[in-house]
Amino acid sequence: MSHRHTRRQFLARAGALGALAVCAGPALASSRTAAGKLPLAAAFDREMEQFMSARKVPGGALAVVKDQRLVYTRAYGWADREQKTPVKPDSLFRIASLSKPFTAAAVLKLVETKGLDLETPVTEFLPLEPVLASGKTPDPRWKRITLRHCLHHTGGWDRDVSGDPMFRSLEIAQAVGVAPPANAQAIIRYMLGQPLDFAPGARYAYSNFGYCLLGRVIERLGGRSYGQFVREEVLAPMSIRGMRLGASLESGRAEGEVRYYTPDDREAPSVFPGLPAKVPEPYGSFCLEALDAHGGWLASAPDLARFAAALDSREDHPFLKPQTRRILYEPPAPPVSRNPDGSLADHYYGCGWLVHPVGKDGRANYWHNGSLPGTFTLLVRRFDGVSWAALFNQRSESSRLPDGAIDSALHRAADAVDQWPG
Repeated sequence: MSHRHTRRQFLARAGALGALAVCAGPALASSRTAAGKLPLAAAFDREMEQFMSARKVPGGALAVVKDQRLVYTRAYGWADREQKTPVKPDSLFRIASLSKPFTAAAVLKLVETKGLDLETPVTEFLPLEPVLASGKTPDPRWKRITLRHCLHHTGGWDRDVSGDPMFRSLEIAQAVGVAPPANAQAIIRYMLGQPLDFAPGARYAYSNFGYCLLGRVIERLGGRSYGQFVREEVLAPMSIRGMRLGASLESGRAEGEVRYYTPDDREAPSVFPGLPAKVPEPYGSFCLEALDAHGGWLASAPDLARFAAALDSREDHPFLKPQTRRILYEPPAPPVSRNPDGSLADHYYGCGWLVHPVGKDGRANYWHNGSLPGTFTLLVRRFDGVSWAALFNQRSESSRLPDGAIDSALHRAADAVDQWPG
């Protein structure tokens, strides 16, 4: 691949380049170079295969980017274990919380195109009546929650204290008086009647619900559904055409989508009427449609590679203007993510990305993972121009074999590469 490829050429040709890389992978896997270094394919295949074998993961996919060019993509194992259908490089996976960077990008696009002010209270975009218990009034601190708080997970909701409302479908549907499973609007109405767990901006607590609210802001200000806005204003400019919002039930599997598994084929109570009381955990124990803006997207590994390349581009029609891109990675306001002496912590959550500054010249590592029953995903953008996306159709569920181990494994792979393509 020529170094003359522009970002636009990469976005258009990534799929074809990936097919070439896949063909090269198995042939290179057994070759070695000096001093512990490996060819690119062998380095990444070794770590992916060891990770999946130890956890008995049926299927996975990988895409690797160097300096905004797709240099390797590979599919591993089974998309459908029972039918013996192999994963393809462009197979679709639920990406779970990897949906958040796309939502954050959509919000920042509204900052550019609509003049959206991130200090605006989120309640200005929520013309919904709260569901209140008898004699209760809304928590007045709700009016202090800004869009920036939602982006930074500092809005005031702590799932370790009061539970995650996005996964309390039956309880919330009953409280609001709607048929289950509760949709995003019902969940918001319920939460508008609940007290916050802490004052907005006081601390960090990862919140799926905050990104659910951002999805509704995008709908209201963007003038169309959340999914349509992201497809038209975020994905299309990046030449990402395969991504779509997923469905909860197996009957709604998209064309090219893998099947999802749990290590023990676990069943769980259904949140959908008309189904058996117990269903396979990935199919009906939660409502994926309600998770749209924080966990609902399907994507392939090359889709995520295109996204990483587009965000890293500073030339050739960048997706965001420089001043807007800086907002993506700004730390939250103090006291959040600060050490006792007031200095910034070594890593923090920006707008849809975890950020780890590297050195003093503005470089950083950016990453996000995603996890649902039957799904584990990871997207890393490294300071040295290397990015990777790894997708799996089973999560570990084991503290002895954590899913997060794939992060250090793929850093090892990148560090072991003897020579990147010129």
